[in-house]
Amino acid sequence: MDADNGHQHGHQHEHGQQREHGRQHGHGTGHGHGTGHGHGDGHGSQDADFSVLTEMLDLDAEVLHDHLEELTGWIEELSGRTATAADSETTAATAAPTGKVGAPAGRGPCVLDLGSGTGAGTFALLQRFPDAEVTAVDASPAMAARLGEKAGALGVADRVRTVVADLDTEGLPAGPFDLVWASASLHHMADPGSVLAQVREVLRPGGLMVAVELEGFPRFLPDDLGIGHPGLEERCHAAQAEGRAAAGMHMAEDWGARLGEAGLHVVAERVVAIDLAAPLPAATGRYVLAALTRVRSALEGVLDAGDLATLDALTDVDGPESVLRRDDLTVRTQRSVWVATRA
Repeated sequence: MDADNGHQHGHQHEHGQQREHGRQHGHGTGHGHGTGHGHGDGHGSQDADFSVLTEMLDLDAEVLHDHLEELTGWIEELSGRTATAADSETTAATAAPTGKVGAPAGRGPCVLDLGSGTGAGTFALLQRFPDAEVTAVDASPAMAARLGEKAGALGVADRVRTVVADLDTEGLPAGPFDLVWASASLHHMADPGSVLAQVREVLRPGGLMVAVELEGFPRFLPDDLGIGHPGLEERCHAAQAEGRAAAGMHMAEDWGARLGEAGLHVVAERVVAIDLAAPLPAATGRYVLAALTRVRSALEGVLDAGDLATLDALTDVDGPESVLRRDDLTVRTQRSVWVATRA
């Protein structure tokens, strides 16, 4: 995120060392998702839901491109520090020269993307580390296929390997990896502590584990929309939070502590407040449309009829109240990042 860009304000706090479980949760807006996406009931419903979800994830990467670019730049900077530290702590007899993110000199870093979704993190990291190779893991065969198609279209298919695996029941791909990336995926896992313990085993000494988690669904709308009752978005957020809590999702975890329990040492932390206002990226309207379409489907039978009708009006692409015609949209969310090494 460009701090000098007038419509993008990133508030960062850095310390010294620096299954969506069902349709009712409707929160799939992170950079990637792990153990399931909740595709609804019936083949037609699944197809429609998958189409909306993949579009939303692709648009999330497009709208928040600057945020991702800044984040991977910070990771690159940290990787240089940790690689230098790893070299200094290794005896001359056993030392092997290391490059970025702990990769031995002469080859690019091996990256593991946990809960890769449609590949926002995968492709951002490939762009940041031009000689990297990424193993992208997701529970959804359709997501993996979509990521593979995008890799081919971008000309990087030879640098991407997709793996379909449910991390609640299957182990991680064999390492070692120089960088492990888990963006908006840890909270989906039934036992994230077990997965993090496995991460430690496949992470090369001097490599980095990056965990990115979000506060919840982004906020897009003003309190008073001019239709329906004010406060619609807050009611949607409250309903989603209740559903996630009931499903036992790990949204309020202290991930720094969880990383430590797994034998990983947190070397840096950052909180990024994303607040995009006009002029917005060109894809924002379509992003909000896809996101609210998911919300509308997820909260059927949860919100009252008036709120559902308002969501119908907002997501009607041909209607006068469509989000595609509004000039008062914003994108507001907060993401926390933890970077760790092997303890």
